[in-house]
Amino acid sequence: MDAESVKLVPALLLFATLALFVLVGLASRSSRGEYYLVRGPSIGRMGIGAAIASNWMSAASFLGIAGVFYLKGYLAFAYVIGWTGGYVLLLILMASQIRRFGKYSAPDFVSARYESGAARALSAAITILISLVYCVAQYKGIGLVFSWMFGMDYSAALLFGTAVVISYLVLSGSLGASRNQQFQYAVIIVSFLLPLMLVAKKLGFSWTDPQFGYGGALREVAAGSSAFAIAPWAYDSAFHWMALCFTLMVGTAGLPHVLSRFYTVPNPRDARWSVVWGIFFIGLLYWSAPAYATFARLWETRQGVAVAPETAAAMADLVVVKAVEWVGLSPWLLGVIAAGAMVAAFSTVTGLLITGASAFTYDIYYRMINPRASERARMRIAKGTTLVLAVLVLAGAANPPGMIAEITAVAFALAGNTLFPVFLLGIWWDRTNKQGAIAGMATGILITFGALLLGDAIPLIGNLFPPTGSALLGAPLVILVMIGVSLATPAPPEQIRRFLAEEVHGP
Repeated sequence: MDAESVKLVPALLLFATLALFVLVGLASRSSRGEYYLVRGPSIGRMGIGAAIASNWMSAASFLGIAGVFYLKGYLAFAYVIGWTGGYVLLLILMASQIRRFGKYSAPDFVSARYESGAARALSAAITILISLVYCVAQYKGIGLVFSWMFGMDYSAALLFGTAVVISYLVLSGSLGASRNQQFQYAVIIVSFLLPLMLVAKKLGFSWTDPQFGYGGALREVAAGSSAFAIAPWAYDSAFHWMALCFTLMVGTAGLPHVLSRFYTVPNPRDARWSVVWGIFFIGLLYWSAPAYATFARLWETRQGVAVAPETAAAMADLVVVKAVEWVGLSPWLLGVIAAGAMVAAFSTVTGLLITGASAFTYDIYYRMINPRASERARMRIAKGTTLVLAVLVLAGAANPPGMIAEITAVAFALAGNTLFPVFLLGIWWDRTNKQGAIAGMATGILITFGALLLGDAIPLIGNLFPPTGSALLGAPLVILVMIGVSLATPAPPEQIRRFLAEEVHGP
């Protein structure tokens, strides 16, 4: 580490923020068995909405969306529409029904609905895979910000970030993480909006409403060398744009650590209202992300800076921080935006690692391997699993395969191709059985990773099932497979069908 390259004020603000998180986590720490499970006392509709938003506002939201806007312009609107639209889908189709079903995790739901240990194991494995892929994107954000802030090599920054994440989880546990997420949301949204307002003022635009005022900046940029910013299909086709948008929507509705939030609310009405609050809180950030990228491009245009495509691609995921730095705002505001980026990444990583560790510890180890395991033994397994997952993520993030938002979209594709159809048909079609669920999830895995592994070798697969947008055709195909297999095999038990009609679909 080069001492002269360390940005001292941002570093101090970051450490102070992390210290506050640890204190909040310790104050609400849970020492019971739900340490690594998603259960716990309710924290209210608005509180759960804030926790959903905090858990959702990952590095992909805080850094990644603006990075895609900076690099590829209009294409990034697919992320905004897809991720917010996914919560509307949840609100309409699944939120209250999931709460009425009364289970505590995605694998728990699958096991109870389909009465199958094999389906539980497969859904738990999918949950772990989603957590790993999603965390790789977050770790890239952590590595980039720490590397910028401390003058570290990217690999050293990853190691440091991993140590901080693991330390927080060990100290605070899952209840502390939930409490922290309400505080984290406040930090994230203030640290995102306040610098944006001052960037707008510095560049001569209205600081009170930069989300509206950046339209003039966009026109100025488009008149220069970055006209691609407003060209709809400059970087991809309309089909791929729609595929990405749809995939992010259904992926949101099938994401395990998002679904788990609905199990913590007292009743279905609170489940619906927590989604409404979550959409509102998330929208505040998504509304503002395009402005950061536009102002960064505007600064380059006014300064006459010609950024090479390779350089732009390398720094795109840090453009939110760079915009504040380029316009010459104070080091304290640089610290605010950098701390917010780290909070966004950390809050999501903690939720994902908890979800992944819970899937293995509770749904695989305890329910299938060693049902006599004591609470203390399960705690040890959960902590060990968290460490293993963190190391696997570290290995994946050492050489990230794409931009933060792109890596995250692959996790959503996996969720949209597997868990979303299983939940959707499991709730709304009582004829769906365990054979259909297993066949559907297996098909969804093949579609997701087939696109990743064979897309370059077989162009037709890459065009029809793009890695970040494979659910547009993949999810309907999985639903058809589930329906066909379910109809060709015995119907589920009558008590399950009666439970769905009387309890899950009730008013």
